[in-house]
Amino acid sequence: MNDAILLRCLGLSKSFGGVVAVHSLDLSLDEGESLGLIGPNGAGKTTLFNLLSGAERADSGSIEFRGRNIADLGPERRADLGLIRTFQNGRTFPNLSVEENLLLGSHRRRLAARAGALSWAVELAQAFCPRARLFADEERVARSEAAELLALFGERLAPRAKEAAYSFSYANRRRVEIARALAAKPTILLLDEPTAGMNPSETEEMIGFFLKLKAGGLSMIVVEHKLSLIMKLSDRVIAMDEGQKIAEGSPGDVLNNPRVVEAYLGSAVAHARGAGSASAVPAAADPASATPSNAVSSNAALASDAVPARLRGRAAEGWAS
Repeated sequence: MNDAILLRCLGLSKSFGGVVAVHSLDLSLDEGESLGLIGPNGAGKTTLFNLLSGAERADSGSIEFRGRNIADLGPERRADLGLIRTFQNGRTFPNLSVEENLLLGSHRRRLAARAGALSWAVELAQAFCPRARLFADEERVARSEAAELLALFGERLAPRAKEAAYSFSYANRRRVEIARALAAKPTILLLDEPTAGMNPSETEEMIGFFLKLKAGGLSMIVVEHKLSLIMKLSDRVIAMDEGQKIAEGSPGDVLNNPRVVEAYLGSAVAHARGAGSASAVPAAADPASATPSNAVSSNAALASDAVPARLRGRAAEGWAS
């Protein structure tokens, strides 16, 4: 086995009743690599993330982390190994402050969490011995680390560390979720549409942020419909459709692969016609107006970024940036 391979999946499959969400998928991720994962709505991307993080158990196949099969481990054990994810729809603890969200992210690294069955004794000791808090130093470190993480997001989060997460915009709640994931000190960061709901300038800002994480050596798998992010961040891209891998390689090669173009265009037309707007997408018309539903829900202003530029009138080569 290649020593550089951090994560490897072989023959990974998952079905829900008669629906095959992921079918015999092979995947690998090297240390420090950024892997892009693309595909139309319903391709199986989020199900794959659920399998990798342990939220779902695979029907068959293996998931190896540094050569160890972790397919039978639950999500908390995988989090201990450093497989940390964000979610497609964004999830924060809305009534907790931004700082408290980050402290929860770092909790599994703290001694109180590692105490396991004895954690109740730890909490009891601290309750009755406030001057001898067993983990006071650890908590101070966690708060300091949270402040450092929030500083990376500048004025968007740092000055509002004590404010409740529910008071933030959708885009800033996405930032809080990403910061919370980073507080867990991931070995592999699984980002599920991290810039959903962000406008073009905010998206560019986050691309710069992720590039800094990449430069620091963090391994990432990124699901995203904004292909400008995929092009700039990914070392390698895997395209999925109907639960299967249909292309793999460099961003440019994959995004111009005929099977990938077909998958996106087919989804675009089906979505538009399903919405009762078939007349808006005739065979020779501009298909950029008919984007996959995930792209529409992510950011309507960037809808054209979800389909190849050469499909828009078949005049230009390459994919939208």
